[in-house]
Amino acid sequence: MIFDAPKSRFGLVATLVLWVGVMRAGQSPAADRPVVVATTTVVADLVRQVGGDRVEVDCLMAPGIDPHSYRATPRDADRLSRADLVVASGLHLEGRLADLLSRLGRRVPLVAVGDKLPAERLLGVDGEAAGSGRGPGDASGLHDPHVWFDAKLWSLCPIMVADALAAVDPDGRAEHGVRAAEYADRLRALDQKILERIATIPARRRVLVTAHDAFRYFGRAYGIEVVGVQGTSTESEAGLGDINRLVDLVVSRGIPAVFVETSVSDRNVSAIREGARSRGHEVALGGRLYSDSLGAAGSGAETLEQVLIANVETIVVGLSGKPGMTGGR
Repeated sequence: MIFDAPKSRFGLVATLVLWVGVMRAGQSPAADRPVVVATTTVVADLVRQVGGDRVEVDCLMAPGIDPHSYRATPRDADRLSRADLVVASGLHLEGRLADLLSRLGRRVPLVAVGDKLPAERLLGVDGEAAGSGRGPGDASGLHDPHVWFDAKLWSLCPIMVADALAAVDPDGRAEHGVRAAEYADRLRALDQKILERIATIPARRRVLVTAHDAFRYFGRAYGIEVVGVQGTSTESEAGLGDINRLVDLVVSRGIPAVFVETSVSDRNVSAIREGARSRGHEVALGGRLYSDSLGAAGSGAETLEQVLIANVETIVVGLSGKPGMTGGR
């Protein structure tokens, strides 16, 4: 399966897990604020929105890092072992960390928020079928992990983090609960704004062509067709047939723009543009979308709310040329 750690790396995983146990056994008492290690920038933002100043958040992956291909280091094992709580995205997003996180969960409190979402709201990796992951076209049994692009679905996650934080910070239980509820409310309000904004794109132009299938939850939630060159994991390879299929789509439907991603190579998207040009159709580069990572400090896309707004604006302007959405925290 595409998210499993290669068997040849079993020795390294076992060594890292052993290190986790040794380091945790000898670490000093926790500081006043619980230390929460989040695997990705999206999850780190979720913890900060709920925990506020009551927690110290350490994000394992830096902005711009692709979580599908991220490999654990001995320093990661050290950071994880010292955490009071580990929060992961789950649904096999952190593919190469899966074994380490699984073994770590026996020693350190760990919550994978995506794994706790209702199964009927999830999309399968191999097809559009929702449910348990064993629906038509989803023989792998895996789910698409990019759930944060449906703001309403992601609004179910703050309370999960609040509950996990309450276990390591009992005195902050009420505050975590209030912040979780406020954040969930903002996400639901943003969900409605996105619906309205995407509706301004002419129906025939609502086709989002990107580097990989990170936006299928976005497409389902907001009524836009999403087509990725690669699958839901960037570990999958795109072939010439995949490129030609998308060139046919872009040319036949007169799609005005395609999009690249901040954490994924733009090689395949460039090939689509070149293929369309060779057939007499100029397709613009609509812009760069944030997919598996939030933006770096100072980018204006350091939070998920800001990322969703930035992405929607990029998509709407690229496909219809209608600027206008601003805001976000």
